Amino acid sequence: MKIGIIDYGMGNIQSVKNSLDKIDLTAEIVFDKQGIEQSDLIILPGVGAFPEAMSQIEILGIKEVLDNHVNMNKPLIGICLGMQLLFSRSSEFRDTVGLNYIEGHVRQFSGQGELRIPHMGWNDIWTNNDDFIDFQGDYYFVHSFYCKPDKEEDILFTSNYGIDFCAAVKKNNIFGLQFHPEKSQNQGLKLLKKIISSC
Repeated sequence: MKIGIIDYGMGNIQSVKNSLDKIDLTAEIVFDKQGIEQSDLIILPGVGAFPEAMSQIEILGIKEVLDNHVNMNKPLIGICLGMQLLFSRSSEFRDTVGLNYIEGHVRQFSGQGELRIPHMGWNDIWTNNDDFIDFQGDYYFVHSFYCKPDKEEDILFTSNYGIDFCAAVKKNNIFGLQFHPEKSQNQGLKLLKKIISSC
């Protein structure tokens, strides 16, 4: 399986590649349509703002090739901002249309008592999915916005930060992880390997 990590100027791409190296999975950093088309599985990482990320995707002209990838039921994994981009739209700064692979909306955390925004650090996740029950536990988060899927069945993991929120999604061969598996030590790497092997 050829794994491509999309570099669209939003985030530390090398840390994701390094994490795959640790679990003996070879990945290539891809920059353009051809690189995506030649990949069997795509990872869409990201750190930063939703509108800027969507603007970068448009500037690079890779939206259509991503759509084709998904329509062919080829695996796609979004991490952190990359997960948020999978959704229909976001209210970050302004209302912005996303990739619309997962129906739903990206919303901002409001201050919950003494909880600080952004949500940064280790937090528990849990699931009702028997295939992933062994991967419940602590993972590393850094985010101010959270995803709210329209369909409950798309939620793979849930966490809590003042409110229960969607920590990961799964829809066919599309996965999204709000937390950073590459920063979540061995448990994060094991989960990443499980997801890739299940595709």
